[in-house]
Amino acid sequence: MMSAEETRASLLLRLRDSQDQLAWSTFLQIYQPLILRLTCRSGIQEADAREVTQDVLLAVAKSISRWETDPQRGSFRGWLAKTTRNLVVNFLVRQTRHPRGSGDSDVNRWLQQQVDPHSSESTAFRQEEERQIFQWAAEQIRDEFHPSTWQAFWRTAVEGDEVAEVANELGVNAGAIYVSRSRVMKRLREKIQSMEF
Repeated sequence: MMSAEETRASLLLRLRDSQDQLAWSTFLQIYQPLILRLTCRSGIQEADAREVTQDVLLAVAKSISRWETDPQRGSFRGWLAKTTRNLVVNFLVRQTRHPRGSGDSDVNRWLQQQVDPHSSESTAFRQEEERQIFQWAAEQIRDEFHPSTWQAFWRTAVEGDEVAEVANELGVNAGAIYVSRSRVMKRLREKIQSMEF
């Protein structure tokens, strides 16, 4: 998947054009849920996590025109992870100063659970990014396959059901399940590798 790749440079270039609705739509489909999940993990209530997520996306919109791909400065993924973390910390600090009646805003506890702030990318962010890219790509290609082909793939490759069990339920042989799974995986790889942002 995209684990070995950085956020596509073509996406970053296209995001510089605030009128490129396709680029922004694709970016939001992938990164908004990812940022929200990471923000919710900090113990922030969902409504507040949505607000922090919007702050992160606003920071991207304001900064993307100045973003330069430079290995010395770090990756976009790393910058986005750090920005997300910093805005979560800022929110938690504000909550500590002006506590609300509910929710957990123990900043020190949350900070101790986070990865080294000096690392270029957090493992959690990378894992969430890969999961979100997979989900996005799966949604994009699902309609390209017959429902039984998709079900054979999803149940055996994603949900971990036994091939024999799924083959029996679908009324096909195990070989058909492996063929279906292989076809879908090939198309998923193609979709992810050739994402035209």
